[in-house]
Amino acid sequence: RLDELLASPRGPGRLVRADELAVRQRGQVTIRKLLPEPLPGLDLERMVLPPGARMAGVPHTPGTREYLTCERGTVELAVAGERYTLADGDVVSFRGDQRHAYHNPGTTIAIAYSAIAFAPLTG
Repeated sequence: RLDELLASPRGPGRLVRADELAVRQRGQVTIRKLLPEPLPGLDLERMVLPPGARMAGVPHTPGTREYLTCERGTVELAVAGERYTLADGDVVSFRGDQRHAYHNPGTTIAIAYSAIAFAPLTG
């Protein structure tokens, strides 16, 4: 509810346990939301890609920027005909309004974080 989002927190902080966050499966890839409630224009997700896993990203609204950080393993990002290979700690920023895809070419699990800054809707 909007009034809950706008109200002052009841305490100095709010702990949200991992099992309370939204999780979805896209093929072999597990995606967990990292924000317990929506923040306008921002989305943060943690992706777990088993060895060999592939996942097509969904193009977002025009002007959206996406930031992909590899925490562990190797993640390949294909976007607009370019390919980027990320290792531990690497970050790539790209236009999130284009077709893009993720791949773990390694032999171990890869963990990555996606930050999506949505373009403001015009109308």
